[in-house]
Amino acid sequence: MPDSYFIGDKQYSPSNTFPNAGTPEHNFNQFLTSILPSNNHPLEAASAHHFSAPGKQLRAKLALSAGDKFGADSTSCIHWATAVELLHNASLIHDDICDGDSIRRNKASVWSKYGRDIAIALGDWMIAEAFEQAAKASHLSGSFGLVSKLSTHMKSTIAGQSLEFERTEYPDIDKYLLISAGKTAPLFVAAIDGVAEIAGRIDLIETVSPYFVAMGVCYQYANDIQNILGTDGAASPSSDLKRRAPNAVIVYFRSALKPEKRAQFDSWLAGKSQTKANYWQKKLIKSGAILTAAEEMNKLLTEAEGVSGTLPKECIRVISPIQRQLNHVCKQVGSACP
Repeated sequence: MPDSYFIGDKQYSPSNTFPNAGTPEHNFNQFLTSILPSNNHPLEAASAHHFSAPGKQLRAKLALSAGDKFGADSTSCIHWATAVELLHNASLIHDDICDGDSIRRNKASVWSKYGRDIAIALGDWMIAEAFEQAAKASHLSGSFGLVSKLSTHMKSTIAGQSLEFERTEYPDIDKYLLISAGKTAPLFVAAIDGVAEIAGRIDLIETVSPYFVAMGVCYQYANDIQNILGTDGAASPSSDLKRRAPNAVIVYFRSALKPEKRAQFDSWLAGKSQTKANYWQKKLIKSGAILTAAEEMNKLLTEAEGVSGTLPKECIRVISPIQRQLNHVCKQVGSACP
């Protein structure tokens, strides 16, 4: 590792950036904390609030695990893990604004605590910093396609997310799966895609991408069920129903309704009024839609496990912790279903 290096006219010192040797996850968290806004920066308080509950950091952990298993340069991998994790968190902050969600990770979302302007600015700052981190990883590793890769995966995520905003009609299951895969899978793929390029193992990407699509949709099912049950940290149960957001449970509930009742439900979904929201929520909870979604989630889990078993051994070692986490989440959700 060089004592210092330049990107343009800006000098960086890895030896100062990573002062204490430790596990990759320890070094990552130490580094992430060190680059967040500080010293009375206008975004300091909002950034500290958001990352005081950092979440599972699955994408960063995936990148760090891939770096270890693929034999990639550790410093480059920390920069790449940081880039992907920052993009993910920027998307969460901006999503909360779009969705009007006042709770994130069991605490006030950034926009609800600091206002929309600060939240938009913080998300934008994270996106800018993500590309700077990708540039650092590219410079250190000599992998000059990293910034382009990050841009490609970010655009895919945005395209998937934007499908949620097509409100001409509530999505059927095919449209729902397209939305879920589009907004969830790209940044999981990005985590390992960049590290594979750093390590010179781009041959692994095509084989591992289908796994992350299945895994990403499975996670989305779990989140949707938790939302309806009120265990996802949202301000109230079934918040997706009240804001007419795509949700697997609602999709199955709607598809099981008789034509006349479905027409009434569609009419309510097409509006903005919260009148009858409690009525439809009770109908939803009493229906078999939650159980149906849980059953489909477990089928997706089996599919993800089946895909994982066909991967090269290096990839299997990388994704095994993520697979265990996915199994744990699905088990938790399944046990909570009525």
